[in-house]
Amino acid sequence: MEHGPATVASPVAAPRLDPRRARFEANKLTKRLQREVGEAIADYSMIEAGDKVMVCLSGGKDSYGLLDVLLALQRRSPVPFTLVAVNLDQKQPGFPADVLPRYLTQRGVDFRIACQDTYSVVKRLVPEGATMCSLCSRLRRGVLYRVAGELEATKIALGHHRDDLMATFFLNLFFGGKLKTMPPKLVSDDGRHVVIRPLAYVRERDLAAYAQVREFPLIPCTLCGSQENLQRKQVAAMLREWERKHPGRVESIFNALGKVEASHLLDRALVDFAAIRATGRAEPDGDIAFDVDPVLEAAADAAVGAGVIPLGRG
Repeated sequence: MEHGPATVASPVAAPRLDPRRARFEANKLTKRLQREVGEAIADYSMIEAGDKVMVCLSGGKDSYGLLDVLLALQRRSPVPFTLVAVNLDQKQPGFPADVLPRYLTQRGVDFRIACQDTYSVVKRLVPEGATMCSLCSRLRRGVLYRVAGELEATKIALGHHRDDLMATFFLNLFFGGKLKTMPPKLVSDDGRHVVIRPLAYVRERDLAAYAQVREFPLIPCTLCGSQENLQRKQVAAMLREWERKHPGRVESIFNALGKVEASHLLDRALVDFAAIRATGRAEPDGDIAFDVDPVLEAAADAAVGAGVIPLGRG
């Protein structure tokens, strides 16, 4: 069969978003982020009157979003606190050292740029192809702790979001054999600082959208950001796939992290199992032998009430 001459389809212009609709969506996103950060701060008593909060700014979407939302909350907070942004210049090749100082100066934010060549240390000590995150994080955290002391900061704010907390939980579960994640608030390992994560309730996709709305001057990372074989990336992909196939599953897991029943786990450091004895009184959290299905329970109660199931007979 012969065909006529091929025709080239005219390019179809992408539909333009109504500016009013775009402003409405941007405003809704902004309010959601501020509400979620405000709730996390309140729920975990992250910021108190007179705090000096050191916001760790990497140049990525998460830390930009964290600083931006904290600035907005600071303006209307009934609790007075100050902010200082700190960036660690790790001397990565091609790092645009002028971007963050220019941005922070334009925003009128107090800031400190700490310079330390951790990049060379990591590249020298970590074999090619191996994961750099652990060493890089440890070196970076040490510098930030030192700077926090110099600035007399009372809180160190990190840009870990809800997806980070979830991924860390599964990394510890799958590879560390622990039920553990990054909590919203914790004392540093040297006992001298309080670390907070105000983005604990915020989804990564919302931070990505917010970065576009606010047009942050993002700076890519050439260390951990360039590693495609990280277990963390694989776990994050797993969570995205779960959310796609089973909407609500990830939300349920996240909520479970805040509703721990220590007596129903196996940790002998948390529960003195040797001391457990029958009390002879009702125990709301006691063992029920099997998980109750509310639908089946209701049906059984109805059947007993109707005399279909004789009560008390074997």
